[in-house]
Amino acid sequence: MPARIVDASFMTSASRIEEAPAESVGEVVFLGRSNVGKSSLLNSLTHRKNLAKSSSTPGKTRLINYFEVIYKDDEAGQKYRIHFVDLPGFGYAKVSKSMKYEWQKSLNEFIKNRRTIRLFVHLRDARHPDEPIDEEVKRYIEGFIQPDQCYIEVFTKSDKLKQKDLARILKSRPGAMLVSNLKKRGIEKLENAIFDIAIGGSECP
Repeated sequence: MPARIVDASFMTSASRIEEAPAESVGEVVFLGRSNVGKSSLLNSLTHRKNLAKSSSTPGKTRLINYFEVIYKDDEAGQKYRIHFVDLPGFGYAKVSKSMKYEWQKSLNEFIKNRRTIRLFVHLRDARHPDEPIDEEVKRYIEGFIQPDQCYIEVFTKSDKLKQKDLARILKSRPGAMLVSNLKKRGIEKLENAIFDIAIGGSECP
């Protein structure tokens, strides 16, 4: 294994881009529908049980959460710092139209203007691989993503599907990854991919 996450800690929460930390290190943005297992995946990736907390009400969290993550390359004996950015889940929020508009506007500004973002990790539920809202998000990001940024699709809850269904997802979506928080399947592979892309400068899958 070229590098692994050896430490992770919560930094801050921001309701708008002005409250975000200074753009100092590379950032990995995690986004996905509410209830897709984003918090659980962040905890699995960072080897911390309660780093990211799940909301009991899907879509309730409307804050951008920042985590400082330390990777270590054991062979070189070198450490690398990066930020994981947990965006609010979309799709379930029961808020007023005006609040939803302000919320979306803030997220749009963050996603498009944050120049330190190296990688967008779009989490999708393997049981519902073709959700229209996920396809919209994919097209949206592909519409503005910069040459020095990457986008990958990660399908969660892969333990719920049969092998043939998983093979179908991978065949139709080259470069996609399958993970299971329950079985800890695909977690190390994703951990490596994030390092290679966001820190190592590897090409997008």
